[in-house]
Amino acid sequence: MHLTLIKPNIGRMEHSLYVDEGRMEPLQLGVLAALTPPDVAVSLWDDRLEPIPYDKPTDLVAITVETYTARRAYEIADEYRARGVPVIMGGMQPTLIPEEVTPHADAIFIGDAETKWLGVLDDFRKGVLRPVYDAPVGVAHPGVFTRRDIFKGKGYLPISLMQFSRGCRFACNFCAVSTYFERGHYTRRVEEVVAEIEARERNQIIFFVDDNILSNFDAAKKLFRALIPLKVHWVSQGSIDMTQDRELMDLMVKSGCIGMVVGFESINKESLRWMRKSPNFIGGFDGYKQQIEVIRDYGIQLWAAFTLGHDHDTKESIAETLDWAMTNKFPLAAFNILVPYPKTPLYQKLQAEDRLLYDGKWWLHPEYRFNYAAFRPKNMTPDELTEACWQARSTYNSLGFLIRRIFDFKTNLRTLYKLGVYLRYSPIFRKEVFKKQGMRFGLR
Repeated sequence: MHLTLIKPNIGRMEHSLYVDEGRMEPLQLGVLAALTPPDVAVSLWDDRLEPIPYDKPTDLVAITVETYTARRAYEIADEYRARGVPVIMGGMQPTLIPEEVTPHADAIFIGDAETKWLGVLDDFRKGVLRPVYDAPVGVAHPGVFTRRDIFKGKGYLPISLMQFSRGCRFACNFCAVSTYFERGHYTRRVEEVVAEIEARERNQIIFFVDDNILSNFDAAKKLFRALIPLKVHWVSQGSIDMTQDRELMDLMVKSGCIGMVVGFESINKESLRWMRKSPNFIGGFDGYKQQIEVIRDYGIQLWAAFTLGHDHDTKESIAETLDWAMTNKFPLAAFNILVPYPKTPLYQKLQAEDRLLYDGKWWLHPEYRFNYAAFRPKNMTPDELTEACWQARSTYNSLGFLIRRIFDFKTNLRTLYKLGVYLRYSPIFRKEVFKKQGMRFGLR
């Protein structure tokens, strides 16, 4: 039996698929390969960098589907099914909107694959593949190490993707993660994470892809203590309330943390309340002054993420957000338009207020463009929101400001290693920002 795994692209630039030069390993497919019995041959095709050989013989195709890749994923699935090859689709989109995915697949997988993937393959071998498999969300691949041999030769960035936890205990109204995991937070056994790190072939920087690796301080501390003897370098995503626990911060740095993606989302207190971004208020709110000082004192490179377009946002407040970010010289900053992901409280609110654009399904609409507003903001037009965010994004990623950001002695110039990380990845991020703006979804 032969299983083909597919990582779909987002879309196209003019008449050809976008080539992602900042691509990282598709961790979820490496986990799926690891869960597959050894007597099943496995191939990986990454649509972000290589053509998919539709006519190459295979028995079953498995496609991971996210909201941004849904349109392209359906095109790929339709191509295989037209050739008589059965397709199963799983991931965020089938879990959130199974009724949308079903017409493009012979089977869909709702939830996390760990508990039922073997059953799927067993059913397929018997010729009784069911249309729907529904599994609970939970701990990431217990007892299984990611199969990384399928990543070789694909030209991925020299970063090892790993996972310690899934989910987040907070309930931000725009976050699809909170909806998917229903505010649950699940952690792997620390011993398994350590063993997987030690089993790596190359000593690369580790990116823990956790939705919020700091959602449970005690669990995070246990992980960080175990990482200290390994002498690794790692980055992840976490909430700003980490600054309330100095023991946690000490352990982070000692364990090899060099950077953290943090969702500031807004510098406006009313916007933060509106989006229910509760961790940003823990310890009081003073415009993040205290939190940033603490993080800089520890030398952690902050990769700041903002969502812009909330009901208290204006063109002027977006410009103020840009100025504030430039003042703080974050190594990386993402000025993201607020996105109404399906089934989130934000989506339901905008739908009830008749403020959604593109028939409510922006991810499938042929006229939608990447990084464009998909709803009617309260204090500006959709085009004004799109333009304001683009101006923030392009200004922050100008070549001149990229060079100016180098000269931060507490972070980028604190060690040669951190300087190297900044010099390697900031230009890649900058290039992708300009390439992807206005990209169409799908190929057709």
